[in-house]
Parts: sequence; structure tokens; C-alpha cells
Amino acid sequence: MALEPVRYSHAGQDLAGWLARPAGSPRAAVVVFPTIANINAAVERRAVMLAGLGYLAMVADFYGKATSDPEMVRTLADQLRSNVSLYRGRIAAALGALRGLPEAAGLPMLATGYCMGGQAALEAARDGHDLLAAVSFHGILSTDRPAQPDAMKARLLICHGDADPLVPREQVLAFWEEMDAAGADWHFHTYSQVRHGFTDPGSDARGFDAVKYNASADRQSWAAMVSLFAEVLA
Repeated sequence: MALEPVRYSHAGQDLAGWLARPAGSPRAAVVVFPTIANINAAVERRAVMLAGLGYLAMVADFYGKATSDPEMVRTLADQLRSNVSLYRGRIAAALGALRGLPEAAGLPMLATGYCMGGQAALEAARDGHDLLAAVSFHGILSTDRPAQPDAMKARLLICHGDADPLVPREQVLAFWEEMDAAGADWHFHTYSQVRHGFTDPGSDARGFDAVKYNASADRQSWAAMVSLFAEVLA
């Protein structure tokens, strides 16, 4: 399935989302927030998989540019995330771009994301966007603007590898406390001995010890998301 570009902008930056359409009428619209590397084959595949389940799915654009240079990617991510208002504005722009498509009119909205995109999905929920659910796969759980009591509308699913060195247990515990204080409706699935990037079969080729694919955690976490989406849409 070829993905279609969706042009939008935020804070003077031209952006391009990538849209996957279902075969029939969509049951809901889903923004897929990508990894720190922005859109790649693994995230495109998830959008196509969502379309196969009947969802109108759009991969968001964090930076408005593509680069394979790890240092440049890190710089772009740091610049975006260092300003929480800019970061949340960029997230909101993606949600608005999908919501503004004629074929998304009146559809329930969902969000999901991977790594940095998992954090973005959670930031969208923290920001009080009108989402039925937000799902994080091996996402960063920290935030510079904790959720406020009763502000979050979305049900949350967090799928986390317990051996993820980028999200240590103290970050996990702080997140639980934040969610409880905010009165959030959250599910937290932890997979033992599983590292960061566990949903991407390409993780093992990166030569980075923190990331490793895990087929079982990949299957189980995807099934959990599918189940939650079905429940909130019922």
C-alpha cells in the first residue's frame, strides 16, 4: 500500500504526514507518532497494518525534514523536546491535520507512537486532547509538564520493556505516580528481559545494545492495542 502525503505546518515549519487508507469506511482515525528518526519503514508498516484493521492512519512528522545522520536527528529531537509548548504544539498540529481531512470528519480519534512517538502520544493525552485512547510502545515516560488532575480524556496503554535502559524503573514509578495523581485511566504492560525498540525487527541491526527486537513482546503489545481500540470504540 502506498502512503499518501498530507501537507500541514506548525510554527513556520512545513510538515508532511503520511496517510494509509482502509479498504472501506474507516472506523476511527489514528495518528501514529514515529520514532526519534521520524518516518521510517517500520512506522510506515504500522500505519498500513492499522489501515488493514479499518483505521484511517496517518504517520506524523516531527521535524519537516528527513535525515539519516544520528547526530542531526538527536539535535532536531532535542530542539523540539526542550520547549514543551513547541513540542505539544507540533503534536497538536498532527492531530489537527488528520482531523481536518474530509474522510476523518466525525470519526473518533486515537493516537499511538513508538519510542519518542510513544512519549508524544502520552503528551497528547496529558495535554487533554479529545482522544478515546493513546498507546505508547517502548516510549519515553518522562515529561516536562506533568498531567493535571482530571485533564486527560484518553484511556492509556503503555507497553514497556523492563530491561529498557532508556526508561529505567525509577522513570516507570514516577510515571505511575503521575498518572495516579492525575486520576488517569491507564494500563501498563511490562515485558521482562525486553529492551527498547522491541517492536522493530530492524533493531538488532543497529549495533546499539539498548535496542533489541522481541517477537513475543511485539505480538503481545500489538494485540493489547487492538483489543483496547476495539473496547473504546464499542
